[in-house]
Amino acid sequence: MLADVLPFLAIPAVAAVLGGVIAAFRPPGKRLQSVIQHFAAGVVFAAVAGELLPELMYEAAALPTIVGFVLGVGLMLGVKKLTEGGPAEGAPESAPTNTRGLVATVAVDIAIDGLLVGVGFAAGAEAGLVVTIALSLEVLFLVLATAAALVGAGASRGRVLATTAGLTVLLLAGAVGGTLAAGALTGGVLAGVLAFGVAALLYLVTEELLVEAHDTPDTPLAAATFFLGFLALLLLEMAL
Repeated sequence: MLADVLPFLAIPAVAAVLGGVIAAFRPPGKRLQSVIQHFAAGVVFAAVAGELLPELMYEAAALPTIVGFVLGVGLMLGVKKLTEGGPAEGAPESAPTNTRGLVATVAVDIAIDGLLVGVGFAAGAEAGLVVTIALSLEVLFLVLATAAALVGAGASRGRVLATTAGLTVLLLAGAVGGTLAAGALTGGVLAGVLAFGVAALLYLVTEELLVEAHDTPDTPLAAATFFLGFLALLLLEMAL
């Protein structure tokens, strides 16, 4: 099965690399960063609503759902606590903020996305392809938003590309792991994994992407792109 899935894994991997390279060589301005982050947040939110929640509700396993959700929230809050920080002491208020929390949270999300790609193919080739295309769109804008935030915080091009490479490796590792473990992810175990993913993705949207996006004064256009991202992924899922 892994040999059959591997060619499809190139789609989200290429999307991740493309997002990082675009931001590294043509870094967007602050307002465009905000627009990208709003759009990425809408895409992630749509992935939760359209891909994870229906499957989670279908499993109808309350206790594993609670456990997975609590573990997901706990991990995200723990990552935030370990990586939080701001400008160095004595630095001006306009100094770049610490982006470690965003990168760490996105890394967890990327690994979960890869896992979901692998699990999706366990449900059939068509289901796997739908999940792969939907999550590839999410990964493209998510990595683009993350790389843009790094550039805005003063990171070198080398660091941006290295971070992109690391996220791509995590994506592929998650997908391979999800494919190999797909047979064991059934019933309550699957519900727990899905609930963990829901918590991680919701945290990414509400506490990272939108928080970063609102560092720049909000505009109607930026706010509208959140809904545009949601609608784009929703229509893609309908088309597939």
